[in-house]
Amino acid sequence: MRILVTGVSGFAGALLAPRLREEGHHVVGLSRNPGDVADGGRALVSELLEGDVFTGRGLSRALRDVEVAYYLIHSMETSRPPRTDAGGGHGGFAGGGARIPLSFPERERIAAENFAQAASLAGVRRVVYLGGPVASWCEPRAQGEASESRHLRSREAVERVLRGAIADTVVLRASIVIGARSRSFRFLVRLIERMPIIALPPWRRCRTRPLDGRDLAEMLRGAGMLAQAAGRSLDLGGPEIVSYGEMIERIAALMLVSRPTVGLAVNATSAVARVAAAIAREDPELTTPLMESLGGDLLPGGEHGDAHLRAARMLGVELHSFDAAVEHALREWEEVEPLAAR
Repeated sequence: MRILVTGVSGFAGALLAPRLREEGHHVVGLSRNPGDVADGGRALVSELLEGDVFTGRGLSRALRDVEVAYYLIHSMETSRPPRTDAGGGHGGFAGGGARIPLSFPERERIAAENFAQAASLAGVRRVVYLGGPVASWCEPRAQGEASESRHLRSREAVERVLRGAIADTVVLRASIVIGARSRSFRFLVRLIERMPIIALPPWRRCRTRPLDGRDLAEMLRGAGMLAQAAGRSLDLGGPEIVSYGEMIERIAALMLVSRPTVGLAVNATSAVARVAAAIAREDPELTTPLMESLGGDLLPGGEHGDAHLRAARMLGVELHSFDAAVEHALREWEEVEPLAAR
């Protein structure tokens, strides 16, 4: 089978592509900057193409004869200048010559519309979209700020666009994924490494179900292959409910470091996100939307639901524990880069 994996240089794409190739599929990798894909990553796909879902550049070629396409792209980064696109795709600014930078939800929508149109024209049978938490997961708990999130709304908007174009689109919704290359996990590890005392806003009490990256790769594979997954929206999560404060404490313990935590009385999301981004050397355009979504619990299936367990069974995956996920991620990380705190 000819399969397209977008975002192949990213965390999820790099996990999925070799899994598909092991099964004998012809895996086409799509990257905006193929030079960013390390030599080892290039060896994990059958064919590596350059393309950009935001401008539409290269999509027709990449999707030619593809049966299943994985949409593993998110756009929480700084707006890029528009580029000339022979295919008539969108640029990075709104309003003709006004040069007003587009917000990330607008960029996400434009990218999804370009991809959906190209996939439909190419006759793609199934799209698999890795999204994030949705509003139905939320139960407000933190005080001081509303739980309404651009991050959550944008993910749902992308779902609607892709479903509108390809009926068999499979939507996988996951919260935080634990893996050596997961930006959200790396962000937490960097904070633990670099802060002798960790100050946590009220969202420290909010809870989620962290998912092992190995389990995510298997679920992505199943979502593209299994007939019973066609047209479904599946909530993914690990077997444990963990608060963000507990998550940080347990990661620190598994790193064998001691980091006292101090609870803050207010969220002050914008300021906290920018300070945390500076400490972790991360882009604040990533950390701010993520922290905006932490106004309440993000629990797939709800606190007492089992939607995440039913999804795992459907996709043939036995879930790893949170501690096992963290241990594995830290070992993989240290194979290529030492952790200063260890």
